[in-house]
Amino acid sequence: MRKLGRTTAQRKAMLRGMVTLLLETGKIETTYTRAQEVSAKVDEMITLGKKGDLSAYRAALAYITKEDVAKKLFSVIAPAYANVNGGYTQVFKMGPRRGDGAECAIVKLTPVAEAPAEEESK
Repeated sequence: MRKLGRTTAQRKAMLRGMVTLLLETGKIETTYTRAQEVSAKVDEMITLGKKGDLSAYRAALAYITKEDVAKKLFSVIAPAYANVNGGYTQVFKMGPRRGDGAECAIVKLTPVAEAPAEEESK
């Protein structure tokens, strides 16, 4: 885990907020190193959502800061990735930030390709 120039409590709070925002909106813009950390945590949360049991819900709710986002994770986001094993997020580099030159990136939830309906023509 990267320290990101913050104390442990500050880093955990920042990551919790960013994970919640990404699950809520589907896309965030941040620095590249933060994007990598957020991507890993979001993948963990979606994996919990795919389990779908009460203990997984409580574990996700302990990390996600908004209850409605946790409900959205378990009812909308996780079922969409039911047939996908990992790789729920994408990180795109955007180039350096104007003010301080930090490498910026966009983190997005991977679009889920719907499986084509199998034809019953036999």
